[in-house]
Amino acid sequence: MWASWIPVLCLGVCLLLPPEPVGSEGAVPIAITCFTRGLDIRKEKADVLCPGGCPLEEFSVFGHIVYASVSSICGAAVHRGVIGNSGGPVRIYSLPGRENYSSVVANGIQSQTLSRWSTSFTVTKGKSGTQEATGQAVSTAHPATGKRLKKTPEKKTGNKDCKADIAFLIDGSFNIGQRRFNLQKNFVGKVALMLGIGTEGPHVGLVQASEHPKIEFYLNNFTSAKDVLFAIKEVGFRGGNSNTGKALKHTAQKFFTADTGVRKGIPKVVVVFIDGWPSDDIEEAGIVAREFGVNVFIVSVAKPIPEELGMVQDVAFVDKAVCRNNGFFSYHMPNWFGTTKYVKPLVQKLCTHEQMMCSKTCYNSVNIAFLIDGSSSVGESNFRLMLEFVSNIAKTFEISDIGAKIAAVQFTYDQRREFSFTDYSTKENVLAVIRNIRYMSGGTATGDAISFTVRNVFGPMRDSPNKNFLVIVTDGQSYDDVRGPAAAAHDAAK
Repeated sequence: MWASWIPVLCLGVCLLLPPEPVGSEGAVPIAITCFTRGLDIRKEKADVLCPGGCPLEEFSVFGHIVYASVSSICGAAVHRGVIGNSGGPVRIYSLPGRENYSSVVANGIQSQTLSRWSTSFTVTKGKSGTQEATGQAVSTAHPATGKRLKKTPEKKTGNKDCKADIAFLIDGSFNIGQRRFNLQKNFVGKVALMLGIGTEGPHVGLVQASEHPKIEFYLNNFTSAKDVLFAIKEVGFRGGNSNTGKALKHTAQKFFTADTGVRKGIPKVVVVFIDGWPSDDIEEAGIVAREFGVNVFIVSVAKPIPEELGMVQDVAFVDKAVCRNNGFFSYHMPNWFGTTKYVKPLVQKLCTHEQMMCSKTCYNSVNIAFLIDGSSSVGESNFRLMLEFVSNIAKTFEISDIGAKIAAVQFTYDQRREFSFTDYSTKENVLAVIRNIRYMSGGTATGDAISFTVRNVFGPMRDSPNKNFLVIVTDGQSYDDVRGPAAAAHDAAK
């Protein structure tokens, strides 16, 4: 039992930390690894020894001063300034969980935000013991048996063949109840594990639908399956009405942003779990999601019984909410029991990128400028063939206000901007204006044309989330330097 509580930290947040219990002086600190987390040390207070040379960029740290217990202890200690990258002794204090953990850059580490975690910790300078910081962790979960436990290295890159940014939108309403809510979390965890989460593979986040939606964690909070499983396990049941439509709209608008980890050219997916039926309009939410380039999957479980159908606003809500009503985006399970056999088929769907036509993938997340040679050596008939070639390429893209954008410049010694990225937002209009481009005729100055296009066509799109491509269609050698402008264009695109 602690005799008293002593306030020892007061920088924006005051923490009450317990004094040392009698007899703790001279205790040998526990040697831990760079990635031992606060939740791995199951003590109210402990002295640990961090190794030196930990890779700062690989630390997972959530919060500032007070850290979520899923954070690396050594990462938090470096972030807090308790130790440097050479390691050293650290004292860790267990604290209650919090609703929000802030993101702060400190001592070369960018901590991350986290909406909620059940336990926390803070760190102070530890006392040196006789043990050296070797980086070999003493097991805190089981007593020592004399055998060294082998740790399987985790594949951090993930499944590169399944690149997707996925939000699991789980049902947290009174419809599902606490017991089925836990079964739902188990199923989502199995799906996340089979996906092959990693830095170069799928990234996942979690949103809970209830009376009011809550984003539990974002795409960039966790990039390993182990951490995602811990985070899913910690999610608490909220209750309330199953306002799935409200939650889906909130997810489409707020979840997929650059700050929360969305990646360019990667399919954006929401997997919506519905136990029974939604309490609000999900069709409108599906339209909003499509406008934001998000693929909506509906996983329906335990369809409403005949006596409950009168409470359902729209019996065909699944077909109206999914990305496309072709059977690919809807998935049904009879109940939450024995769901293991449904995991693999769902994962296969989520990794079938060629079906993700509602997402801003390669075909609809680009700005493409065509630089068309209109010099005398081309000739009128060949110029028309060039325009037909450009049209055939443009046809393959999903051109819209939120999708792919097309521009065209014709060049000789001079340059003429035929149309810019913002002039036309439909495929029909773009194809029509390409067909009506008039042939200029003249010399060939490709280098000047590249510089003109980068400055006047791509320049105004500097803040666009789309990737930029310049396609040059020419019949021969330029009279000016091309390498210099081409290299400058490449650098400008970085």
